[in-house]
Amino acid sequence: MEPFAKFEHEGWQRVAGKYDSVWARSTRQFIPPLLDAAEATLNLSVLDVGCGPGYVAAAVAERGATPRGLDFSAEMVAIAQKMFPQIEFCEGDAQNLPFADITFDRVLANFALLHVSDPERACAEAFRVLKPGGKFGFTVWAAPAENPYAKIIDDVMQAHADLEVDLPAGPPHYLFSGREEFRRALEHVGFNGAPMIFKLHTIQWTVPSARYPFDAERCAGVRTAGLLARQTSEKLHAIELAIEESVRRYAKGDGFSIPKGAYVVAVSKT
Repeated sequence: MEPFAKFEHEGWQRVAGKYDSVWARSTRQFIPPLLDAAEATLNLSVLDVGCGPGYVAAAVAERGATPRGLDFSAEMVAIAQKMFPQIEFCEGDAQNLPFADITFDRVLANFALLHVSDPERACAEAFRVLKPGGKFGFTVWAAPAENPYAKIIDDVMQAHADLEVDLPAGPPHYLFSGREEFRRALEHVGFNGAPMIFKLHTIQWTVPSARYPFDAERCAGVRTAGLLARQTSEKLHAIELAIEESVRRYAKGDGFSIPKGAYVVAVSKT
């Protein structure tokens, strides 16, 4: 297995059980706009790639479509199958989908492209398994300029972390740089980029304490967790304090409400 893929796979196997309690309160908020952009509606066959605990597949089923879920983590697949036993889930690679050509009406990926070593190959696989006229919809985190939570983490890491640590090289944290770069990449694998939907969607991630995001990144994530695990205790403490200080600006009621921005993208196979 390619080093970054191995790193991601082992990481999500390790923290799969924490996803629901830590990250789902933010990532689930992007599912309705994703389904709307991809027009995932009644009687369509839909593949949920990088399904995690199965939330996209479940939302698809609620709209009257027929979902199947796929994830590279057997732990995630087991959680999804337990949570949504009426839906079929399987273990598999987004970059080498175990399905025949022209199988699905829709392929969806809620933040999954950020966890594969070759996102463009995953897009090409989505194209391959889609029927003519089908749509591929996905979300990716927006860059820090449009994503306040990402800016907190990015600024703190740039200021306090040792970034020259031994980690497997992966794709950029913020996939592509804007609408036109997304369009070119999707057209390169065959999609019709002209009518591409590309929208910034911002949600509020409510957390109970200023320390919570640091603990979430360190204990329930993978890529940033890998970076944090390779810091000295002094640097780790500085990172923790700086994240807490930044999060305090978003105090609201008894907790903290931090904006998170992501791009919602949908393209057609014509």
